[in-house]
Amino acid sequence: MSADFDLDAYLGHIGYSGERAPTLDVLKAVHYAQALKVPFENLTVLAKSPPKLDIASLQSKIIEGGRGGYCFEVNALFAAALDALGFDVTRLMGRVRWKTPADIATGRTHMLLYVDLPEGPYLADAGFGGITMTGPIPFKTGMELETPHEPRRLLPINGAVDTYELQVKLGDSWAPVYQFSLEAQSSADYELSNWYTATHPDSIFVQFLIAARPEADRRVTLFNTELTVRGRDGAADVTILNSVDEIADALADHFDLHLSSDQRQAILAPHLDGWRSLSAD
Repeated sequence: MSADFDLDAYLGHIGYSGERAPTLDVLKAVHYAQALKVPFENLTVLAKSPPKLDIASLQSKIIEGGRGGYCFEVNALFAAALDALGFDVTRLMGRVRWKTPADIATGRTHMLLYVDLPEGPYLADAGFGGITMTGPIPFKTGMELETPHEPRRLLPINGAVDTYELQVKLGDSWAPVYQFSLEAQSSADYELSNWYTATHPDSIFVQFLIAARPEADRRVTLFNTELTVRGRDGAADVTILNSVDEIADALADHFDLHLSSDQRQAILAPHLDGWRSLSAD
């Protein structure tokens, strides 16, 4: 546990005022509260400033600054909170398979958490974009596992030791989310992956605007100029945004992310024409 972590400030920020103990009920409640409060977003990357992953920087950005972040940020903050609450947390890394063809190899660019409890181990992850989990799932393979939003399941990867694939159920179909092993990761592992994700020209976070946050009865996502509000029944309301100001207003209204005029021009304006052309396609 980091001595610099301010548990009171964190819990106040996510609106949690319940018991402080390393129990399953507390894990579920804190996971849900953070997922609904802290948005997934990549504005720092688009500003060409690789995110800092030390606890002081994360607290300054997310808790004091009211921002969000991508997996290395929001799950690092979540892990620090669980440490402070007394949980036994192992930090892991996964290979994203979401919307990726089966024949395309991917690197380890996603952070997730493995939490040991008296009831058995659980998988926790408050930072995977538009399908971020809103609750932990028991580490049990081959069965449908409930969360406050979509069901999940874990499948072992044939021929690989302690390697698994997380899937999400959308309607009647299962889709892969990521694959991961149980090898504990160090801060150096995350620094390397964070640098690639935040700076490589092929990284989706360098090219595209991504913001997402679940609400109790729906999910809201923003991809470039496309704002989608999707209900629990799967029905989606899609709005195409046509200007920097419309995008900035959507960030403020749906994700509580507020950009100054200078930030709008520096972060959003240089990409707008490219994002528009993608929406047109």
